[in-house]
Formats: sequence, C-alpha cells, structure tokens
Amino acid sequence: MKRVDDFRLKLGDRDYVPIMIGGMGVDISTSELALEAARLGGIGHISDAMVHDVSDRKFDTTFVKDKTRTYKFNINNLNKAVVQFDMDRLAEATINHVRSTMEAKRGDGLVFVNCMEKLTMNAPRETLRTRLSAALDGGIDGITLSAGLHLGSFGLIADHPRFRDAKLGIIVSSARALQLFLRKNARLDRLPDYVIVEGPLAGGHLGFGMDWAEYDLHTIMDEVHAFLRAEQLAIPVVAAGGIFTGTDAVGFLEQGAGGVQVATRFTITHECGLPVDVKQEYLKATEDDIIVNGISPTGYPMRMLRNTPAIGSGIRPGCESYGYLLDANGNCAYIDAYNREVLAHPDQKTVVVMDKTCLCTHMRNFNCWTCGHYTYRLKDTTHRKADGTYQLLSAEHVFKDYQFSVGNQIALPPREEQA
Repeated sequence: MKRVDDFRLKLGDRDYVPIMIGGMGVDISTSELALEAARLGGIGHISDAMVHDVSDRKFDTTFVKDKTRTYKFNINNLNKAVVQFDMDRLAEATINHVRSTMEAKRGDGLVFVNCMEKLTMNAPRETLRTRLSAALDGGIDGITLSAGLHLGSFGLIADHPRFRDAKLGIIVSSARALQLFLRKNARLDRLPDYVIVEGPLAGGHLGFGMDWAEYDLHTIMDEVHAFLRAEQLAIPVVAAGGIFTGTDAVGFLEQGAGGVQVATRFTITHECGLPVDVKQEYLKATEDDIIVNGISPTGYPMRMLRNTPAIGSGIRPGCESYGYLLDANGNCAYIDAYNREVLAHPDQKTVVVMDKTCLCTHMRNFNCWTCGHYTYRLKDTTHRKADGTYQLLSAEHVFKDYQFSVGNQIALPPREEQA
C-alpha cells in the first residue's frame, strides 16, 4: 500500500515531498505555516492578499494608517475612484513580508507566494506588476498565480532578472483555462513550472459557477493530463481541493499528479493565522454548516461557514483604508450593494446587505470564515477536551500524517493531558 512519501514532486532538477500547503489569505497561511512545509521538504505558500495590513501587523509599519489619513476626506463619498495605492509602498510591504519569510527558511523545501489577479486595487495591471516584481525582489522561491486567468501576468515580469529563475505556476479549474494561458504566453517561450488544478471542493473562491457540484477533480485532472500529453508538454500537475487524507492524495499521485495541494486540515494548526476562537468554529462545523454563496464582490462563488459574520453585514465600505477589490474605475460590487441599501433605507442607522460583503474589512478582521468542503470532518482529526473545545494540532503533525498515512487512516495527536 503506497504512501505519499513514495512519490516525489520534481521541479527543475530538484525533488520535493509532493505536498503543497495552499495560500490562504489574509495571512491565514502565515509565514510560520509555510516555513514548516519547507522545513519538512514540501512547499508552503504565503499570500500577498492585503499585504499592507500584514506588514503593519508583523513589522509595525503604518501603511494602512497612512493610507486612511490620506483619503479620509473621501470616506463619505460614494465614488471611490480617487483612492489609489502608492506603488513604492506596495512594493515595500510585499518585500517586508517575503524577505523576512525567506530569511527564516530552513530545510530542503520551498516557499511560494499566492498572488490573486482579482486583487485589482484600482489599477489592475500596475499593482499586479508591482506585487509580482516585489515578491521576486524579496527572494521568493516561486509564485502561484491564482483567482483569475492571468493571461498577461507572465508578460508583466518578463523583463525581471528572476523571470526564468523563480518557479512560476498557475491555478486552473479546467483544461480550457490552461490552454488559454499557454496560448497567450507562447511568445514568451516560458512555460509554467507547475500547474495546480483546483477542483470544486476547494476552500474560499471557486473557479466554477454555482453548478460546481456537477464537476469532479479526478475528471478534470484526466482532461488536463490528456491535453498536456497531446501538446507533448511535461509540466507537473498538482491536484487541489477536497484531498483530506494521505490516501486521497495517493489516488491522485497514482493517477499521474506530480503533487497535491492541501489547506483545510492546516486551518486548525497552531501555525495557522486564524484566531483560536475561529479555529474552534471550524472544528464545531457540521456538513450542513458548509455553504457556497455569491457574496464575494469578485464574482466568484465562495465556500464558507453558514454562520460567518460577514454574511448580511452592512458595514460601510473601507476602501480608504483597504480597497483591494476596486476595479480600474474605482468600483466594487459591495459598494454598489451597500449604496443601494442606504438609498432604500435612508432613516436606518445600520443597513443589512445580503447579496455582497465587504471582503477586505471582513477578511482583515477574520470575520469571513471561508473553508473547504470537508471542514466538517476536522473534528475527526483531533481530540475533544473536557471543556468541550477541541485540541489544536501542529503543522508538522498534519504534514506527516499526509506524508505517511495509509488506508484512509488519520493519525490523532497525543492528548494534551498526556503530553
């Protein structure tokens, strides 16, 4: 009976334990979590989502405070087009986060940064170029392009000295999306070093419509493998979304995957950036508590806990402080929904907005409880304590359970009372 450790993910001329920890923002995939994956010989992700706030928390910078002060005059204005990001400060915040992580790296593994195209920041092309270039400047091992087709992203950094040195990959949810990406970037003579195929059971934003349940990761993986064989392209393919046990992972590795990307089981580890009380909400969740809705302003469906505080919240848009989802014209779907409710209820002090949410503010405050489909199974991976709460795990424990388990077994940690 094979284990994940019987396989290796080959990137360039190096082999790695074929386990990636996915990039969960905002700083849910912390540096500490990514560094554990690298120490153990796998690959960890940090995220550059809302990197100004991450820098402020970690390094006592004042990026958010200064931006708020600059645009304070516009807080009550319905139009947010004036709110712009300073590219030098964006680069500085990104380098702060990346460089400090890379300086702390130990072991034979890698640390990548997850970079979402949907973080448009009122200047989609310019801010994306800055984020990508600054991550490379900070010494990141690789960049995973996510939340979008990224048809022009390689071109934004084609002149960077590390364009062909760093590992660059793309997340897709179909062979068609991969085909479009490769066709668009063919002139650069630079293939992605890996492709992550994310299925419909993944956490957070989904690359599907509300018909997500009609899709199956194994089928999509087969289609991607077939496309790459037809094109005679030897690009490692990483399976992601709903891989809950080492046995699940082996099923994809035997199917031809180069590796697996996992995240849900790491949300209840000590190294994960979620507050302890939120980790307990994940552990308490039942299958009925896991929902997919359309409240994200990005336009993508999003999987989350039914009782997430972001649902139905009518807080004022925080674009002067954040504004990461403002499009090129300074618009955001939540702003439109919020303004609609304010105009419809002019005498109400607080409005309720059910169809969209202020993703920036709620993610910053850990009030948007996005999760994977199998979050309800987390309680089966640990012990319930006498006070009714659940014991948290170490990232090393979860990583090694994926790496060495067989027979769909999940290794429980030693009870804290017995440690």
